Amino acid sequence: MSPVLKQRAVRAMAVAVLLLAGCSQSTTPSAGNDSQAAKQPTGPPEPVTAKTAFWPMYTSARSWTPDLMMIRLTPKEVPGFKNEAGKAAMWQAAFASPSLHQYRIYSYAIAAVAPDIHKGVVAGLRLPWGGLTRDAMPVELSSFNIDSDAAYQTAAAGAAAWLKKNPGKEPSSFELGNTFRFQAPVWYLVWGDKKSGYVAFVDANTGKLLNKK
Repeated sequence: MSPVLKQRAVRAMAVAVLLLAGCSQSTTPSAGNDSQAAKQPTGPPEPVTAKTAFWPMYTSARSWTPDLMMIRLTPKEVPGFKNEAGKAAMWQAAFASPSLHQYRIYSYAIAAVAPDIHKGVVAGLRLPWGGLTRDAMPVELSSFNIDSDAAYQTAAAGAAAWLKKNPGKEPSSFELGNTFRFQAPVWYLVWGDKKSGYVAFVDANTGKLLNKK
């Protein structure tokens, strides 16, 4: 092959290599783009059910005392969020220790709102505790099977007539606890007040509506 032909062949091969490199770069997404897509926000936090909030609080409280007892679980308000249908932006659990004669309030919030509300789990102060009473018995965790959203739906179905007359009302009281009156922990819900509203107890073990008025 003559020197001129060899030079032309080398130039042609160089052009082909450049074209292949250009095609490869244009069809392969960069790692930087993938990283930016993965870092995009997924949206604002949403209210959660009682069980979703309870287990992080329980795990934290277990490091405080091994003889932990859960006495009460209640939803709380967080500015900027709406509690509804058994879900809340913040939950609080009252845990007690018979050996220490103390109790503590733990909270779990989906967002921080200055100055008092902090995101995640927060442990309250250790306070004196006089022990169990007939109206404040421990909640057996093996009987805590019905989550707050399911309990709300059951109670709301029983309160359908009252809610029809009072549309848009959320419970004025909503908590999980245990008393001598029932054989298992119960969800206690009140719409309005005890005199002119609607009161419901939902078995936290079976989900059955126990009584209403």
